[in-house]
Amino acid sequence: MGGLIYRKKCRTCVSFCGSRCNTMRAVVVIAMCLVGMAMATTAETSDERGIIINLNNGELCAISPQCKSSCCHRQSALGLARCAPRAAENETCSKMSLYGTYYYCTCEDGLKCEGDWSIGGSIVNTNFGTCVDPHN
Repeated sequence: MGGLIYRKKCRTCVSFCGSRCNTMRAVVVIAMCLVGMAMATTAETSDERGIIINLNNGELCAISPQCKSSCCHRQSALGLARCAPRAAENETCSKMSLYGTYYYCTCEDGLKCEGDWSIGGSIVNTNFGTCVDPHN
């Protein structure tokens, strides 16, 4: 009798684990595909237009790392975000945001966004400043 109970439990466990195993395999395959797509952009292909990453200015984006310029710009809270060039010296800029989209782009390399910063501004994306050269 003890053997029958053990077999029933074992069969239940095998069928339960088998379905869980199939789900886990699907998750692993999807994750590997996403990693492969992300790694598909190499130094040789960095000039090519992407579908999800490596987007040109003017193309729709969800977060800044998708854009070649590293700036996903949104003109209003309800507007669509598009890749845009980063802010040059003396232009209005945003400090780094938690959301990855900006009302004003971050500064170009070598420049610093100088302005007020607050925790509330980080939450509602209103920490704006002006790009300045820190060496001047």
